[in-house]
Amino acid sequence: MSSAPHIPVLGREAIAHLAPRDGGIYVDATFGAGGYSRAILDVPGTRLIAIDRDRTAVAGGAELVERSAGRLTLVEDRFSNLGEVCAAQGVEAVDGVVMDVGVSSMQLDQAGRGFSFRLDGPLDMRMGQAGPTAADVVARASEGDLADVIYLLGEERHSRRVARAIVADRQEAPFTTTRALADLIGRVVRSKPGDIHPATRTFQALRIFVNEELEELQTALAAAERVLKPGGRLVVVSFHSLEDRIVKNFLSERSKTGGGSRHLPEVAQVPPSFQLLTRRPVVAGEDEVAHNPRARSAKLRAAERTSAPAHDDGEPSSWPKLSDVMRGG
Repeated sequence: MSSAPHIPVLGREAIAHLAPRDGGIYVDATFGAGGYSRAILDVPGTRLIAIDRDRTAVAGGAELVERSAGRLTLVEDRFSNLGEVCAAQGVEAVDGVVMDVGVSSMQLDQAGRGFSFRLDGPLDMRMGQAGPTAADVVARASEGDLADVIYLLGEERHSRRVARAIVADRQEAPFTTTRALADLIGRVVRSKPGDIHPATRTFQALRIFVNEELEELQTALAAAERVLKPGGRLVVVSFHSLEDRIVKNFLSERSKTGGGSRHLPEVAQVPPSFQLLTRRPVVAGEDEVAHNPRARSAKLRAAERTSAPAHDDGEPSSWPKLSDVMRGG
């Protein structure tokens, strides 16, 4: 099952923390090019459920499914639905879940998907086939909503300037291509030599927003908590601070023990549902970064499921919601 055409960032470290074993059932929640899946299937006797919302990725995995002789089931779905996907396969509990969060290199490299400001293509950015495109958001969102999305999800300090320029220019003609939007941002956001491209943060924000990536991640983490057996492993690789903060806070909250102090009454504490395997995030070494610059921002966090019940999902997120923005709410 080896001969993988693609080695995921921190792939060896992710599989080492997942520790797949003969007879175990695993979920590759973000199949992509199948790098994790191949490594898991290299362990004899493993069974794997893989998920990807990108129809192109699922089609590309057909050969691996055939070669797996029934050990791999590949499903087109959102990874937030991993619990339902497992249940549909007759699986109530699994031994491990691995996630590689965010856009894939394959998606970035396809101009027709509209993810990259470096390649001219339709302003789409959807990982799946349904829902509004980035062009729809740019055409319909109010100036205030656009500024909030770009600031909160792209961490772009010039968000109001960018939003104002988009709203002004769309009166003349809608933004339908990545180049048109990137050129506008390049005109209103000044940059110095050596800085990242001025459109980087706005494109990141729109991609995250269109695909509801942060909400997806929060829901997927809670779903993994519910489906993992005691002793099962959760491994997550993320690529920017917003994602990593969600993973870090989730695992920190779920692994918390004790409560109160010797001066205060004991606070009722929900038993920890995870035990941390990584006190600090694992990052890529110099060799991997040299071969793949995208690895520079990658962080891996891992934890092992305890026998305690899953926690409540907690407070809903405060990020701008796609449905609200598109209906002007």
